[in-house]
Amino acid sequence: MNYLFPIKLSDIDKIQKTIILFLISIFLVVFLNPQQVISQAVFPEIRGVWLTKNDTDILIDPSQLQNSLRELADLNFNTIYPVIWNAGYVSYPSQVAESVGIPPLVRSDLHNKDVIGDIVREGHQQGLLVIPWFEFGFMTTPSSELAIKNPRWITNRRDGSKIGDSAAGQVVWLNPFHPQVQQFITDLVLEVITKYPVDGIQFDDHTVLPRDFGYDPYTVALYQQETKKNPPENPQDKGWIKWRADKITDFMVRLNKAVKERKPNAIFSVAPNPYYTAYNLFLQDWNRWVNLGIVDELIIQVYRPDLRTFVKELNLPELQSARQKIPTGIAILTGLRNKPIPITLIEEKVRQARRHRLGVAFFYYETLWENAPSETNDLRKAVVRALFFDPQRRNRI
Repeated sequence: MNYLFPIKLSDIDKIQKTIILFLISIFLVVFLNPQQVISQAVFPEIRGVWLTKNDTDILIDPSQLQNSLRELADLNFNTIYPVIWNAGYVSYPSQVAESVGIPPLVRSDLHNKDVIGDIVREGHQQGLLVIPWFEFGFMTTPSSELAIKNPRWITNRRDGSKIGDSAAGQVVWLNPFHPQVQQFITDLVLEVITKYPVDGIQFDDHTVLPRDFGYDPYTVALYQQETKKNPPENPQDKGWIKWRADKITDFMVRLNKAVKERKPNAIFSVAPNPYYTAYNLFLQDWNRWVNLGIVDELIIQVYRPDLRTFVKELNLPELQSARQKIPTGIAILTGLRNKPIPITLIEEKVRQARRHRLGVAFFYYETLWENAPSETNDLRKAVVRALFFDPQRRNRI
């Protein structure tokens, strides 16, 4: 009899209590914290990858592009972020760029002359969302036609210096408070979302201004007009930081409105640094942007070299708050040309992101597979395939 019914009668009360406690826990989660459940039910997991200027095979060879996007779809990715604005140049034929003195990029016969169009077309055929990436934001190179032909658009530090260092090398910064700069950026964004059937537009940690900048004549005069005083000598002054951050927020609100008027369902994506760094060092108040409802997708760049500091960033309140409201993910560095990252570390970061109910986007395509001397492409792809074993489709607009 015990073989047919191995549970002792004396254990029935324990089982009943366990079932009751389980049902109570479900009740508490669903009814006392419904947004957490809703956020997981409504938002499919972001599985994205950036296509950068370094991904030259994709950008110049249509057949390579087709094969690469098919493979991404086969590996159950659901989103790609192809670069369209880099170093003062656009990746597509642009009347807006030419109107301010930016010539079309020189192409050889081997170059794909409509790479963005082909990426959108092939990406959609493979079921991928295509969200062009406005990589350089307000940043450009000192030698670009944009900077040379529009010197009044460039801002500076208090000592008058204009050139700064970045991961892309030496750069200058367009003044985000100048109306002509704002109109130029807006026109570029509207041009690309009108020219191509894209699913949205993405801005990252360069749609900002480093806190040392903003002492150009236009900004100084604007600050004097609004506050009746000169800008603080200390660029880290909290009020000065807030004034400039608020101005950038005001612009992003207007930009979002312009995008939505042109394409109401377009995804307005933002990929900033963690909040403390973004706001205090670069005047990017993305937490406020989320609360204002102008961000449709958030991907935080957590490019930490070790797992402990990576996980620490995932618990920050701004990030956990955002994921309750909109699709939210973590940007994971897959390596640089001269600095490969082991697939085991990438895998564990993905697992940690999932434990915190966050999606992922990889920076960037080429280093996701290449430049890892001790690991084969097949090995790295096998790990990704195992991580993304089940499809997670995202609906196109």
